[in-house]
Amino acid sequence: MLIHFDPKIHHNKIRSIGLLILCLISLLLISGCSDIWNNPYPAGEADKNILYNAFAERPKHLDPVQSYSSNEIQFTAQIYQPPLQYHFLKRPLELIPQTASKMPTVSYFDNNGTELPTDTEEAHIAYSVYEITIRPDILYQPHPAFAKDDNGTLRYHTLTPQAIQAHQKISDFEHTGTRELVADDFIYQIKRLAHPRLHSPIFGLMADYIVGLREYADTLSEYNKNHDTNHFLDLRNFPLSGVEHVDDHTYRIRIKGKYPQFIYWLTMAFFAPVPWEADHFFSQPGMAEKNFTLDWYPVGTGPYMLTENNPNQIMVLERNPNFKGEYYPNEGMPEDIANGLLQDAGKPLPFIDKIVYSRERESIPYWNKFLQGYYDASGIASDSFDQAVQITGQGEATITEEMEAQGIRLGTEVAPSTYYMGFNMLDPVVGGGNTPEGQAAARKLRQAISIAVNYEEFLTIFANGRGIAAQGLIPPGIEGYHEGKAGINPIVYEWHNGEAQRKPIQVAQALLAEAGYPKGINRKTGKPLVLYYDVTARGADDRSMLDWMRMQFKKLNIQLIVRSTDYNRFQDKIRKGNAQIFEWGWNADYPDPENFLFLLYGPQRKVGNSGENAANYDNAEYNRLFEQMKNMEHGPQRVAIIDRMIAILREDAPWLWGYHPKIFALYHAWYQNVKPNRMAYNTLKYYRIDPELRQQKRHQWNTPVVWPIIGGIMLLIIVLLPAWISYRRKEQHQALQAG
Repeated sequence: MLIHFDPKIHHNKIRSIGLLILCLISLLLISGCSDIWNNPYPAGEADKNILYNAFAERPKHLDPVQSYSSNEIQFTAQIYQPPLQYHFLKRPLELIPQTASKMPTVSYFDNNGTELPTDTEEAHIAYSVYEITIRPDILYQPHPAFAKDDNGTLRYHTLTPQAIQAHQKISDFEHTGTRELVADDFIYQIKRLAHPRLHSPIFGLMADYIVGLREYADTLSEYNKNHDTNHFLDLRNFPLSGVEHVDDHTYRIRIKGKYPQFIYWLTMAFFAPVPWEADHFFSQPGMAEKNFTLDWYPVGTGPYMLTENNPNQIMVLERNPNFKGEYYPNEGMPEDIANGLLQDAGKPLPFIDKIVYSRERESIPYWNKFLQGYYDASGIASDSFDQAVQITGQGEATITEEMEAQGIRLGTEVAPSTYYMGFNMLDPVVGGGNTPEGQAAARKLRQAISIAVNYEEFLTIFANGRGIAAQGLIPPGIEGYHEGKAGINPIVYEWHNGEAQRKPIQVAQALLAEAGYPKGINRKTGKPLVLYYDVTARGADDRSMLDWMRMQFKKLNIQLIVRSTDYNRFQDKIRKGNAQIFEWGWNADYPDPENFLFLLYGPQRKVGNSGENAANYDNAEYNRLFEQMKNMEHGPQRVAIIDRMIAILREDAPWLWGYHPKIFALYHAWYQNVKPNRMAYNTLKYYRIDPELRQQKRHQWNTPVVWPIIGGIMLLIIVLLPAWISYRRKEQHQALQAG
């Protein structure tokens, strides 16, 4: 067949290719101007009132009777509402009502049931009664557990396992309902603390205080033995003597003796309401197999409800449509007005419609997404610290110019926490054994080590200065903590030129010699002193930290051998008293010194008593003062006793007091009403987002730079097009010759 070569057709093909290339370039230009290519969220969410957050560890428990970890409470605190909460703005922290209509009243009684005056000495008080009145018209979130049919019968309380199998998630249930919160819901949850199929971490403590709770647990356990585990254990059928229904909106809790700290527990989800309908709904056979449990799908009255639970990827909270009756505070601290924290005074809560938590296992992707505007707030990892924070000549932390140019703010606060190195007082070397001479020598050894281990240096090297060296076990902001000269530990520090300075190493060396180890050599045996440091398993990144700790002991010519193990084995060693020196920490449950001072109370020893006193410290005078102090009301008399207790601890040095961490957080300009509070976790309802500003900044920071791509395409065209044209001409020429 003869192939005819038409120059016009050839020219049209070239023109078509050129037009195609121009179209591609135009599309690149248009998309580059209008779209963000790296947006990890659906495009339709761009202008929505959504807060974007992250989590690293999947929550294990969302049932309020079991949940006790910080990675869980960031969810549960938005869903459940205990009677009380902390004022969002006021400092020092102040308790205010949440579901309660007013602060609880407390009455004291003797063994005969006679009410006593409020100033009665603790020894004469047999029990205390907390009367709590809750607000009317509080409604639960919409939930199938409350759904009723036309006859008023609960729709989903007699489901078969086969019917349950047809549902993949809680939203698959077609009908939902709600009802008013009543006093019996709080009573029901208190009973759940003793549930034999649940394991509440605070049952042991509460059983020591709530009248009848331990006996109640025995009753439920006995009943449970004779019934199938699938049988619904209806706690309404089992009365608890320590709680009393007064009316639909009032109940009472009876506490053994006097326990002023109990009121702080009323801010925690352990004492939030749980409706029997939800308990029954989730107890049906087949529910647990589908993850239909309170641990997976919490049911509350709070401002938000969990609508998506995919803990390996995403957790979503959305506004509870039934929530009402709470308002942004009208008053705060003097600086709050200047900081713009009272602009929303009196407005109904919450402000944000939806919170999306994405799981981020690594800090670097999290940090990069924050800088791109895809997370609204961020902590600061050590490898990002210099990029975000600069330290002034006065030692104060400020935001870097780079961060400030992006409108990012820095928030800092000292956490109500303490990290310490503990000595096992049952160990013959660091504890001293049973003789007064041995104990006195061991005390000097511990004091010498306390001076040698320089926690100021530790914080500078390993924490970017994010913390303050502890002078005792009570952190700032807690009654009994003193600023300045009055607060220093005189065993370790001296006051010079208006600041605390660690004593010279020569003082530590002298104490070591008095302890019987001159220059680190045992005077009796002539052998070097070797001590053992138990830590949880460490990665390669922490090796330098352990090397640093060895160097601190080497200042005294003491050889420190690190024994690293997994956390379960570590806990077992501490429980049995097999560790010599160990590291640990404590986060406050509530802002009272009792919550720290009990960590060294003799009857709280780990060995033998399974308490929280991991050092197994036992000082008779300290124990007596603790028992006197723990149930006292706040005031100068109590502080005086605390001061004496701290002085005893500093002298005995059962811990190296370590440091109190300082929390650094970054917030974008569109994230408003943020005031950190390490005791309160239900604060998302106060925060506000400006979606328009966020979207504007995202476009500014993430609009793709397409000119290099266009330039590359043009260069490719310039280089390849002549060759292509030449090739096509040659091909056509060969075709003509062949024809």
